[in-house]
This record gives sequence, C-alpha cells and structure tokens, in this order.
Amino acid sequence: MDLADWVRAFRGLHEKARRGALGSVEAESYKAGRESLARALVSAQGLTRQPDQSPREALRVARMLQVDLESRVRLERLSTSEISLGGFSARMARAPAPDEELTATVRLPGLDPLKAPVKVVGTKAQPGSVLVSFSFGKLDAASAERLELSIFDVVLAQMAK
Repeated sequence: MDLADWVRAFRGLHEKARRGALGSVEAESYKAGRESLARALVSAQGLTRQPDQSPREALRVARMLQVDLESRVRLERLSTSEISLGGFSARMARAPAPDEELTATVRLPGLDPLKAPVKVVGTKAQPGSVLVSFSFGKLDAASAERLELSIFDVVLAQMAK
C-alpha cells in the first residue's frame, strides 16, 4: 500500500472514530495508525519527546480554538495558537501568575467542550502581548479522546492540501 492509499484508509477510520462507529479490530488499527502518523509528524517537526511521552502526546498542531480561562480572579476568553494532548499556547495581554489555579474550557468543533485544570508552564514576551504555554492537568479518557480526534482533524485537513 502506498502512502496515498494508507492516508485514505486512515481518513476513513478517523471518520468512523468521530462517529463512534469503529469495531474492535478497526479501533486497534486506528490507534496504531494514529501512533505511526504522529511519530512521522513529530520527527518531521523536529520535536523532542520526554522519555515517557508517546509521539501522539508530543504532537502539536497550529489551531485556533476558543478557550475560556477561569480562576478566582479572572474569566478570560482566549484563542489557542497551538494545541496538543499535553496543553496549548495562547497570546494574552498579561500572563497569569505561575501559582494561579486555572481551569480551561476548550471549545472543540463538532465535539463536547473539554474542561480541565491547567497551569502555566512557559511564557514568551511578544510585542504588546505574551505567548503563554499551559499544560493540562490529568485528562479523563473521554476528554483525551475528544482532544485527540480534534488534533487529527487538523492533521488530516493539512494533509489534504
């Protein structure tokens, strides 16, 4: 099977996964395909992985998604710059304090929103703003699956171009 055929087959499995219509054999094939595709993309992006991090966890995609960031002292609407299974980055006028307890509600197109605790893990000053990197707290399996489906939506859309 050449690459174009593999991508077509994977895209079909991805669409079935979005509908929740995968059988057990297809689900295993789809998960293996996600891992293989993520491994290739992480390598192509030149990303480094932590020793305990899978390629799917390391994969980042450029995607604007709406996020409501909440704490005891703020309610702010942001747009992501990049997103991964581990977290997201967004531009802000001012970064939250590193110890501020935050919850993010990420709006995933066509899927239920993902709500999770987040913490600031990095900041980078930009002209007139700051790029803030957030990591998700522990995601339950259903939330992680919704997020991963959304990430692979982006990957497949970019591959179609």
